[in-house]
Amino acid sequence: MPILQKQPSQGRKDSAALPKVPVPPLHQTLDMYLRCMRHLVPDQKFRATRAIVEEFGKAGGVGEMLQRKLQERMDRTENWVYDYWLHDMYLNNRLALPVNSSPVMVLPRQSFKDRKDFLRFAARLIAGVLDYKDMLDTGALPVEQARGQLIQGVQWDPLCMDQYTRIFSCYRRPGPKQDTQLEPKAGTGAKAQAEFIIVACKNQFFVLEVAVKSRRLGETELLVQLERISKMAENAEERLPPMGLLTSDGRTDWAQAWDILMKDATNRETLDAMERSLCLVCLDEASASGGGADLTDSERAMLMLHGGGHGRNGANRWYDKPMQFVVGADGVCGVVCEHSQFEGIVLVHCTEHLVKYITESARRPVAPVASASDLPVPRRLPWRCSPQIQGLLASSADNLQRLVRNLDMDVHTFNSYGKEFIKRQRMSPDAYIQVALQLAFYKCNGRPVPTYESASIRRFREGRVENIRSATPEALAFVRAMTDEWDRHTDAVRMSRLQDAIKAQTHYTVLAITGNGIDNHLLGLRELAQELGMDRLDIFKDETYLLSNQFILSTSQVPTTLEMFCCYGPVVPNGYGACYNPQAEHILFCVSSFRESTETSSAVFSRALDHSLLDMADLCSRTAAAAAATTTTTANAAVATRTAAATTASPSPAKSTNQTQAVARAPPTKGK
Repeated sequence: MPILQKQPSQGRKDSAALPKVPVPPLHQTLDMYLRCMRHLVPDQKFRATRAIVEEFGKAGGVGEMLQRKLQERMDRTENWVYDYWLHDMYLNNRLALPVNSSPVMVLPRQSFKDRKDFLRFAARLIAGVLDYKDMLDTGALPVEQARGQLIQGVQWDPLCMDQYTRIFSCYRRPGPKQDTQLEPKAGTGAKAQAEFIIVACKNQFFVLEVAVKSRRLGETELLVQLERISKMAENAEERLPPMGLLTSDGRTDWAQAWDILMKDATNRETLDAMERSLCLVCLDEASASGGGADLTDSERAMLMLHGGGHGRNGANRWYDKPMQFVVGADGVCGVVCEHSQFEGIVLVHCTEHLVKYITESARRPVAPVASASDLPVPRRLPWRCSPQIQGLLASSADNLQRLVRNLDMDVHTFNSYGKEFIKRQRMSPDAYIQVALQLAFYKCNGRPVPTYESASIRRFREGRVENIRSATPEALAFVRAMTDEWDRHTDAVRMSRLQDAIKAQTHYTVLAITGNGIDNHLLGLRELAQELGMDRLDIFKDETYLLSNQFILSTSQVPTTLEMFCCYGPVVPNGYGACYNPQAEHILFCVSSFRESTETSSAVFSRALDHSLLDMADLCSRTAAAAAATTTTTANAAVATRTAAATTASPSPAKSTNQTQAVARAPPTKGK
């Protein structure tokens, strides 16, 4: 994630003013691909891969033809990789959204005195959402910038802000083979422009109009409406089946249910309301009898990721919406993000705005409601539930419960030091932590694995992300030196290899954020070949290529300025998700894995990560101490040498004494 700052607000800059994502040179990508995989596969397999890559990249070959076609695509599109990437990363993925795809932000723990206090917090949150939406609609959101990388001498690069426009306006509709990303069309009438949110309460869904006669509702009016919804949800006679469970299932299963629902006019109207709503606000029931105060950070993270299953709040969701704001009666609060729409920095920015708004709102006097009768009564969304849908609901509930049982989450704060210590070593905190992750995995498994670290390419038009491949040869050399049971490496060698690993990680990061990573390029070549009707090329069906996309370590830095944290699940059955939030004096890690895998344990990996960070700090400290001792010894030896020389050359004792005193005073004078 880039180092961000905010440009003084001059209104939204047009994305078209930004450069297009470049198409990297073909042989640069092929050479880097081989370098990234050389140490991750056996020698025999690598030799076969190298031959395949050389054949693909030969002069006049298929690689050069596809490269030309890709450059033509770049010329005629805003972003040559965006659609390829979106479908490959998200819309073609058939896994369930919770845990597998949707990251969450866990807010500071709240303590509510009673039900009304709980609903008042939700009302303030909704008011904050509307305030943030006003900033988006009026172009008042400052343009973000990242440290300059594209043009030499330019200190800051402006970033594409397009992702922010999708927060409250898009929707992910399920499909049998591929999902569809819905975006509002300009000039489609008042119905499309209606401003309302969906409130989920006790697995029921209610329409809450946020404007009356073109006037936005205030916090007190929103509280009145939420109290009405809470009361309506208590009515067991009108309670409908927990339809939100369907959205928690695999995408193909949900698409099957969606097709069935769409055959009924009532369901079509309800699904249309879901798609057009600004967002969801989920009023969750207490997850445990003891209340949220007894829950650990790991438990709160899991509840935010999957709702605790169908027996808790797992059905009180609609996972297709980009933003779901969760307010739990037990103080467990957070945000669930449908990830195909935007990246983590958008989630962080929006969430931090809400937390600040809620905090400031609590200090302001509460305005009275003129007349509750003037407010439209919230409307429960109806469903027609056939026996077939009932059967699919039962299946979705079972599938969600398996996901709940399978997730292994460890939220852990490393308190021994934070990013300030790392900076004092003149190292990049992100690169340092990535090398620590490599060391931790090697300690647990004795081998390196393909690793994904998200890198923003928002310096470019419609830019999303590229992959930083953190399992570098230099990182492997370092971790082997650190774990050598025969202790054959000196601290000087280990430190040299750590510095090499940091440099390699930093170098690849710069390549990725400037559009020169390999993953998007290889994806573009692969997808273009398929579009041209070519048989699957050897390079893309090679075992090494398939392995290169099995990210056993899926990592991301998501820093925050407030007390909150982001987490997500692993992307392969035998892998880890590792989200980290480096602060000045500590680092917060959220490590996830699946219990069904015999190769992983989140707690074991967290402990190995702690030990790795301590080992690296000890190495830095010992090296610094040794360097200081060497400097002192050298300086003392130099003084002694000069003193001896002066004494030998002196014609008289008196002159020698004066010279010695002068030499003794020289180092402090020189030091000034």
